[in-house]
Amino acid sequence: MVDMIIIGEKLNGTIKSVGEAIAKKDAEFIRNLAIKQANAGANYLDVCAGTEQSVEVETLKWMVDIVQDAVETPICIDNPNPNTLAQLIPYLKKPGLINSVSGEGAKCEILYPLAKEYGFDVIALTIDDAGIPKTAEHRIEIAGKLVEKAAHHGLGPERLYIDPLVIAVSTANSSLLHFVETMRAIRAKFPGVKFTSGLSNISFGLPLRKLINRNFLCLAMYEGMDSAILDPADKDIKGTLLAVDMLTAKDKNCRKFTTAFRKGEL
Repeated sequence: MVDMIIIGEKLNGTIKSVGEAIAKKDAEFIRNLAIKQANAGANYLDVCAGTEQSVEVETLKWMVDIVQDAVETPICIDNPNPNTLAQLIPYLKKPGLINSVSGEGAKCEILYPLAKEYGFDVIALTIDDAGIPKTAEHRIEIAGKLVEKAAHHGLGPERLYIDPLVIAVSTANSSLLHFVETMRAIRAKFPGVKFTSGLSNISFGLPLRKLINRNFLCLAMYEGMDSAILDPADKDIKGTLLAVDMLTAKDKNCRKFTTAFRKGEL
């Protein structure tokens, strides 16, 4: 669809309807969500159970089985506990994304070797044991350590999707500016890395969130963000993705944009 690497966000148990489907073991609901996002052009499908840790592995395996049976799209396996991810990575049928490593604890030491062994790329969050950094400089420092540790385990920078952790603009007015500053500095040091983000984080606590999200997406893409976790079936988001590609000369003769319009996809 577009040059942007799309990670479908909807298979997440923290979303009320998905959480209810997981509780009811409604396989058809999960299957349909996977198919809808795959058909909308997602490159990866984020799978996050959001259940109690005691049943997290079992629940994730249930979700993974449904998704892998329904679509060919690779999975972005999502959990904050590296030991949970370590049990799921060998379970997946094909390489995808690990979401995520960070500078916290031993996450890198647990997950980087598995990424190398099973051929996964990795989302790397610019956070450490001190929490989410307040300055771009600290985020850049953490990102450098994450890239260096990856290299130590045989993973080149091109295998990393750095997430500079955009903060809600309602609590940090310069959130986008810090995000861009961090991307620029990290890319200057490590040209091969990719950048991603959870699109909706920027608008938390504000009205008209979808409007804010789309404008953040537009600006971040222009500044070099390669990927985002978003809803690929959202027409307004799809329109923004196609429009930015067109305006930045990535859509020759505007063909993708006009084709999508003629098909009623916008």
